[in-house]
Amino acid sequence: MNQSRRLRRKLGSWIGFGGSWLATALVLFSLVDMVATILWHGVLSFRPAMLWTVTSGNGGGLENAILGTLYLVFLAVVISAPLGILGGIFVSEFAGSRLASVIRFCTEGLSGVPSIVIGYFGYLFMVIRWGWEFSTLAGSLALTVIMVPYILRSTEASLQQVPHALREAAWGLGMTKSQAITRVIWKSGASGIITGVLLAVAIGLGETAPLLYTAGWSMYNPSLALTHHQIGYLTYVVWTYIDMPYNESHALAYSAACVLLVVILFIHLVLRTLVQRRWSRTH
Repeated sequence: MNQSRRLRRKLGSWIGFGGSWLATALVLFSLVDMVATILWHGVLSFRPAMLWTVTSGNGGGLENAILGTLYLVFLAVVISAPLGILGGIFVSEFAGSRLASVIRFCTEGLSGVPSIVIGYFGYLFMVIRWGWEFSTLAGSLALTVIMVPYILRSTEASLQQVPHALREAAWGLGMTKSQAITRVIWKSGASGIITGVLLAVAIGLGETAPLLYTAGWSMYNPSLALTHHQIGYLTYVVWTYIDMPYNESHALAYSAACVLLVVILFIHLVLRTLVQRRWSRTH
C-alpha cells in the first residue's frame, strides 16, 4: 500500500514537473521566435534614412512616428508620474487601512480594464463630447489612465519596504510625517519608484488600441498644438502597414517594430539593473 502511494506521488511529481518544463519551453520558444523574427526582418528592412524621413503613401520613413511616440509618452509621463507617485505616497503613508484597501481595489480594477475600452471611453468624451478631435492631448490622457496604476502600486510597494525604524528615527528628530517622507523615506524607495515609472513607459510605448481612438494618425511631424491635430506613432505603422500588399509597407512595419522592440528591451534591462541594485543594497 505504501509502495503504491509512493509510486503515485512520484508519477504525479514527474507529470507536474514535465508539464511545467513543457509550458516553460513553449513560452520561451514563442518569445525567442517572436523577438528573432522582428529583429531579423527589422534589421534587414531598416535604413538610416528612415530616421529623418516622414511616412508617405505606402512607405517612406519613421521620423513622424518616432517623434509622435516620444511626444505622446512624454506628456503621459508628465501627467501620470506625479499622480501615481503622490497617490502611492498617500496610500502608503497617510490613508487609513479601509481607504487604502478601496484605493488598491480601484487601482487593480483600472489596471485590468482592456486598453481598447479606455480608448473608446476617451473617444466618446475627449474626441467627441469635449470637441478635442483626434489629438495629442487625448492620446496622452488615454495613456495616462493606463500608466497611473502601475506607478501608484510600485510607489506604494517601494515605500512599504522602507524599514519602520527609519520613520521613527525621523520623527524622533522632530520631523513631521511630510518632512520625513521628503527628506528621508523617499530616498530609500527612489529606485522602486523609478522602476515603476520606467515600467509604465514601456507599457505606454507598446499601446495601440487607445491611440487609434484618441490620437488618430498623421504623416506629418507633431506640432505643439495639443488638440485638433492628429499625431503619428510607431504602433500605428506596425498595425496598419503590415497588412498592406506592398513590400515597402512591410519593410516599414518591421522597421517600426524593431525600433519599438529595441527601446522596450533597453528599458527592461535598465529595470533589471535597478532591481538588482536595490536588492543588493537591502541584503
